[in-house]
Amino acid sequence: MVAAVLLVSPGVRVPVAVARLPAAPRAVTPPPPPGLPFEAQHVTWLAHAAGPAIAGLAFLRYPHEDVMFGDGPGGLLAWSLADQTHPLPIGVLTPSDLELPGDRPGTAFWEGEHLQVDAARRLVLLARDWPAFGGTRATGRPGVYVVDAGDPRHLRLLGFHAVPAGHTTQCLESCRFLWSAGAASGVWVTRLAAPGDPVTDQAPVDQNRNDGATDYVHDVDVDAAGVAWTSGVGGVRGYWTSGIHTDPTTGDARDATPEDPVPYAGGAYVSPNNPRDTFAHDSWRPLRAIGGFPAGSLIFVADEDFAASCRDSGQLIVLSLAGSYEGESWASTPANPFRLTVVGSWGPEGSPGLQQSSACSAHWFQPMPGVGDGTILVEAFYAQGTRFIDVADPRHPVQVGYFAPLGAEAAAPAFHDGLVYAAQYSGGVDVLRFTPPA
Repeated sequence: MVAAVLLVSPGVRVPVAVARLPAAPRAVTPPPPPGLPFEAQHVTWLAHAAGPAIAGLAFLRYPHEDVMFGDGPGGLLAWSLADQTHPLPIGVLTPSDLELPGDRPGTAFWEGEHLQVDAARRLVLLARDWPAFGGTRATGRPGVYVVDAGDPRHLRLLGFHAVPAGHTTQCLESCRFLWSAGAASGVWVTRLAAPGDPVTDQAPVDQNRNDGATDYVHDVDVDAAGVAWTSGVGGVRGYWTSGIHTDPTTGDARDATPEDPVPYAGGAYVSPNNPRDTFAHDSWRPLRAIGGFPAGSLIFVADEDFAASCRDSGQLIVLSLAGSYEGESWASTPANPFRLTVVGSWGPEGSPGLQQSSACSAHWFQPMPGVGDGTILVEAFYAQGTRFIDVADPRHPVQVGYFAPLGAEAAAPAFHDGLVYAAQYSGGVDVLRFTPPA
């Protein structure tokens, strides 16, 4: 099918300067004014929530409305989804609200990927990486902001807690623990029993992940079974963080906790399109059988890699966990390396809607439960926009729809109550409805 070029603008698509971020942002009233076009296939554009560059999205339910939170260089923003097709801005913490003593005034917050929320306590957990507010690797102050979102129209910063890693953070045990990533030292564990008094352990977990060497971890994702998967240099590895499990590295059964997890499975892999450069950005392990593979035996990984062409850039990669349940990754060395089997992969090259840009790397993705037969992923591919990928045959994933604003860059999609909210590094959030092809 030929993709339709829709000359409709989802609003102005340039990042809003930090100094000009309005204290009380106004709603976008459809239809939007003429502007940049987009290309789409099997996707209906519904609205654009204007704003600065958005790196991550998360949602909380309140008695009379759902609220979408987004963050990026412009700070933390909240939109009411009382009308879920047209988000209404209702709250903001500006960069000046997030500045710490010693930060350079007028510089931007960075970056808060993988935004987390605590539904029970109505908290937003916002990761801060070392480049925030003009920081360097030597002077930057990574960590986590704890935000009280009990009233999303009046967001209240409870405090900032320094952690050696702050590119992303992930809730465990209903956010009583956080696993923070973004450093070559492993994953740092923070106890958040009291929101105003976080405590970070002195030693990180997920050590020796890259053939025996401790290396950079980018992200943590928790599957439906409670296994926490760490992604970064050296692939993707899973850990039990609760219950009694046999540790494959010792053969002993013991209690798993977020502070003392039990290795489960996973390992490094070789990217099929760029064997010299593999970097696991984020992951998802489905617990259902897919394409003849046993339930829970596959893991999907966004391999982030910026190359000179789309063909060589990072892709969505499907990996088999077979052969990794006996601690093979934890025993891997350069002399005797262990690698997961690559089942299949997908990238935008050769699919409808390819844009004239080499910024094609795979980025954040999310499954779409209840859409089609439950085997469709929605994923951001930077300048290639938001792509919808059917993985019913994991050996041969296929694109079944896309949304690509011309001249823009997609950051992260989020699936909520049947709609897709596509965060844009080029500014704001697009609201989309995906209709699977027959």
